[in-house]
Amino acid sequence: MKTMKGPALFLAQFAGDEAPFNSLENVSKWAGGLGFKGIQIPSWDKRLFDLEKAAESLDYCQEVKDTLARYGLELTDLSTHLQGQLVAVHPVYDEMFDGFAPPELHGKPDERQKWAVNQLMLAAKASKNLGLKTHGTFSGALLWPFMYPWPQRPAGLVDTGFKELAKRWLPILDAFDEAGVDLCYEIHPGEDLHDGATFERFLKEVDNHPRANILYDPSHLVLQNLDYIGFLERYIDRIKMFHVKDAEFNPSARQGVYGGYEGWVERAGRFRSLGDGQTDFKRIFSILTANGFDGWAVIEWECALKHPEAGAEEGVKFVNDHIIRVTEKAFDDFAGGDADEESNRRILGLGGK
Repeated sequence: MKTMKGPALFLAQFAGDEAPFNSLENVSKWAGGLGFKGIQIPSWDKRLFDLEKAAESLDYCQEVKDTLARYGLELTDLSTHLQGQLVAVHPVYDEMFDGFAPPELHGKPDERQKWAVNQLMLAAKASKNLGLKTHGTFSGALLWPFMYPWPQRPAGLVDTGFKELAKRWLPILDAFDEAGVDLCYEIHPGEDLHDGATFERFLKEVDNHPRANILYDPSHLVLQNLDYIGFLERYIDRIKMFHVKDAEFNPSARQGVYGGYEGWVERAGRFRSLGDGQTDFKRIFSILTANGFDGWAVIEWECALKHPEAGAEEGVKFVNDHIIRVTEKAFDDFAGGDADEESNRRILGLGGK
């Protein structure tokens, strides 16, 4: 067993043009002042991080780590959630996802996809240069428009979709393998990898690639009414990253999983700040700790009600209260005694050897 590292904070929902969220220096000072021990950086936000420079320059990578260290922080991982989304986009979503790419690529889906793949390749190099062991991303989705089978999907459609998804990701997975970094897909509605069954389909298509792993965020499983504890136990060997994010699901006569197109506040399922939702984090932290998870507990703030700064401040205490300092001895060691094979055989009535 190992004591989990944390608390850490994913900066994607905090980056902005106003201080202290407008530079790595400022946001690090703010996060360190709240008591965070690590931060997870969105690689697409130039206000905080230059992915291209990190892939090329060890000096720049050291500058990033030095900036964090001044405020008692470590870099937990990089994220390419937005770029990963663009590795596989069904045409129906082209216009909406153009916002994830540079303006010069808008309306050019083929060029946008190539750019996204290159971004992941850069992320592999940058992660290696920074001495990181894990990386978080999205799988993208070719099949999401066909998730609910009406009209019935043509035979073989899902198989074709997953074969193509694997074809696009295999070179990226190999690049991360060469870099010595686990690529962790956040299991998330809207992605082709949105539950255990879809992750297993993908894993089969990439021949159980050792770098194809999971970023475990129970909130996305709560909102699917999925057994998030069972999921954790089933895929524990593939779970290499952990987002600590809460959610609640309160179905009614009007709404269920699909939410009736309502806004987040009015939905049956919605994200909440830590401790305000329904997620059993005591069990989650216990299972991860018992199984030797040696990654970070990273808070991702997404709440329909609470201000993000309040969520971050309260989240520090929440995670600190849930991290289990592992024991170095068994509780009943005091009652034990030294023994050897000969005495054990006598105790069992087996006589001499």
